[in-house]
Amino acid sequence: MKTSDFDFELPQELIAQTPLENRSSSRLLVVDRKTGTYSDHHFDEVTDFLRPDDIIVRNNTRVIPARLFGEKKETNGHVEVLLLRDTSNDIWETLVGNARIVKLGTVITFSDLLKAECVEIGESGIRYFRMIYDGIFMEILDKLGEVPLPPYIREKLVDKERYQTVYSKIEGSAAAPTAGLHFTNELIKKIEDMGCTFVDVTLHIGLGTFRPVQVDDINDHHMHSEYYHISPEAADILNKARENGQRIICVGTTSVRTLESNYKKYHCFKSTSEDTDIFIYPGYQFEAVDAMITNFHLPKSTLIMMISAFGGKDLIWKAYSHAIEERYRFFSFGDSMMIL
Repeated sequence: MKTSDFDFELPQELIAQTPLENRSSSRLLVVDRKTGTYSDHHFDEVTDFLRPDDIIVRNNTRVIPARLFGEKKETNGHVEVLLLRDTSNDIWETLVGNARIVKLGTVITFSDLLKAECVEIGESGIRYFRMIYDGIFMEILDKLGEVPLPPYIREKLVDKERYQTVYSKIEGSAAAPTAGLHFTNELIKKIEDMGCTFVDVTLHIGLGTFRPVQVDDINDHHMHSEYYHISPEAADILNKARENGQRIICVGTTSVRTLESNYKKYHCFKSTSEDTDIFIYPGYQFEAVDAMITNFHLPKSTLIMMISAFGGKDLIWKAYSHAIEERYRFFSFGDSMMIL
């Protein structure tokens, strides 16, 4: 299967640059695998497609101000660093913009409050830095870092909370789980009042989710690992849902990654904190998820490969063509799709 099989033409003007004033007023394209049909709605109509005993799984990760700008100590050369994940003991895995100038032992100065020393060199711009600071790292990061909006968003984000879900809680992501951006507290309460149950899991989004596929054959793509956590309470609810035949609906591809990784490994839902490098593309057999809510994704990305596996590539491609014709808004601040 070729990466080019997942390419499509998207007019630039359909890439949403700013969030809508009301989160849940975005559009919703509902795709039904059984009937092979799709229909146009608004996101607050998602309740029409839910059942009272549905379990809705969402990723409660919170985006950190992960983009840092510093100078190389020896040359004063400018270096942009994107924090991907804390590997422990103040060693961070990062993606460096001009990585060629960052060698082993290079020290980057971000301010008087924070420096970083390169302690390991990875592939394709990955560098591991030991952070040098006094005090609490996250407080320093709040002062120095910027929210890392995707490169296709060129408009300045006025309210940084609009790149967070209303239920974001656990800090650690380099990007937002954007399918969740459509939910408001009012809509969540309305869904709970129907009898649905929300279950929170955590997957800290890093390179595994947003790195583009750069090889011709998708089997050659190396999926970067990301940390996830499932609590005992969440595992218990999910296992009981499986026993009772309740639907498990994932909000976002990261929730899908979390549940499918966990279920594939343990053949049930198990409370754990670990890494996953699962790569889902057509041919994959889903075991944990019955439906998903997701945004419209980039061409040739692992995310569009995943939803092609879930919805069927032919049907997803027809739905995407329809979305383009109907001028849906694409990517992070764009509209949404529900695949039943």
